[in-house]
Amino acid sequence: MNTPARLGTYVLGLAVVFAGAFGVGGAVGATGPAPAKNSHGDHTTPPPATQTTEHVPGGLQVSQNGYTLTPRTATITPGTQTDFRFTVDGPDGRPVTAYETQHDKKLHLIVVSRDGLVFRHLHPELSGEGIWSVPLTLPDAGAYRVFADFVPQGAEGLTLGADLHAPGDYAPRALPAPSRTATADGYTVRLDGTLTPGAAGRLTAEISKDGKPVTDLQPYLGAYGHLVALRVGDLAYLHVHPDGAPGDGVTPAGPGITFYAEVPSRGDYRLFLDFQHDGAVHTAAFTVRAEQPSGAAAPTATADHGSEHSHSGH
Repeated sequence: MNTPARLGTYVLGLAVVFAGAFGVGGAVGATGPAPAKNSHGDHTTPPPATQTTEHVPGGLQVSQNGYTLTPRTATITPGTQTDFRFTVDGPDGRPVTAYETQHDKKLHLIVVSRDGLVFRHLHPELSGEGIWSVPLTLPDAGAYRVFADFVPQGAEGLTLGADLHAPGDYAPRALPAPSRTATADGYTVRLDGTLTPGAAGRLTAEISKDGKPVTDLQPYLGAYGHLVALRVGDLAYLHVHPDGAPGDGVTPAGPGITFYAEVPSRGDYRLFLDFQHDGAVHTAAFTVRAEQPSGAAAPTATADHGSEHSHSGH
């Protein structure tokens, strides 16, 4: 995004609404007015039910608000670079050609294996006909999920998701155990903080190399770090925002990067942190478990405040 004030829809918001609540009005009691009759005169008409709209997490839908993610490449041969092509079709059924810039890009493409072990963060090129394309190599056979994170010009930001397949023999792999320490290209990243369902959680990533804190992180896409969080099981996409911005006179260039995230439920989440140092982008991956505090009631709704890694396409 061009300014910190527009860190809106990519790997970056204080939280995302993941659940809604439904309510049903009660029937009138026996001492109340007589029930209304319908036009046939012999059947009672129940009172209307009231219902709130449930928010659907980002990335779980291929179509939303009239916009549809349409892959033009359905399969990828494992180990072979493929030109992955897709469109975002608008309410008129035509490919969208005008987008707002967010985080210095008009669209962010996230590709994740269904087991949460393979992660790609790519920035496709847009043709004049509204066709996006990007070189993509997937290492293994299996099922993948692609997320397109974008803001159509004059509309609200969206994250749409679609399945992608890499044919071949596939053996399920176990999810890495929850851990607060990850390594990436010689860097060590420690994650402090908690994920609590229904509450904004503060997470701080502390980055070091060769036992020394890294204090000269470089801005990457308008921030010192970007965090993608995905719920294990359905890969619901959480938008997570960093605290502060490069050049604001307050935010240090490391070793700590602070984020705020709100998760909808208990369970495991895969977190992927992108950061830039010495001219290269690095990605650290974590499995983090969200647990309800002892004695706390489970949330019914939340308030709206995105292993193996690849940096190709950054």
